[in-house]
Amino acid sequence: MNGNAATAHNLTQHTPKSVIKVAVLGAESTGKTTLCRDLAAHFGCPWVPEYMRTYLQEKWDKEQLTCTWEDLLPIAEGQIELENKLAQQALQTADNKHYLFCDTSLFELMVYSNWYYGDCPETLTQAALVHHYDLILLTDVDTPWVADDLRDSPHQRYEISAYFADQLTAHNKPFQSIGGDREVRVQQMVKLLDAFKLNNNA
Repeated sequence: MNGNAATAHNLTQHTPKSVIKVAVLGAESTGKTTLCRDLAAHFGCPWVPEYMRTYLQEKWDKEQLTCTWEDLLPIAEGQIELENKLAQQALQTADNKHYLFCDTSLFELMVYSNWYYGDCPETLTQAALVHHYDLILLTDVDTPWVADDLRDSPHQRYEISAYFADQLTAHNKPFQSIGGDREVRVQQMVKLLDAFKLNNNA
């Protein structure tokens, strides 16, 4: 697969030490964006949208074309640029609640690259594996499928979710599964963050 030598893209993660970052990963249409929005509203802090959706929706609207191998590194760069920008904004939140909820990460992009192409640009893989998040969530497949221009795997969500779990485990990335309705998911997250802060202040 061509493209592994591409090194022009800046995928360096810049996170202020006081910002607690949460990555929300999972199969398509499992409530990742909704959860990030709900958590940002609950805590009064920023959240990072999935840049890939913006990028690919624009591509679809202009050309009726979907993601290709050549799109992966530009998407990765856009995602990290957005994440780094919003990490700085998270410092401005009140009451020392410096949280940043990330709707996807480069790890998810890496997983999908390997799922669809059987390969991943080396630059992207290296960045995905060194990037750090204080908590990683994997959304359960317990929400209805909602079709759109970009989603294409309504019948593979359980298989893809299992692949995510396998890859997180294989790369020593501890994660928490999160499911239930919107309110239940937020309540679970509040408890997880309380436990995280308690353990790190002990």
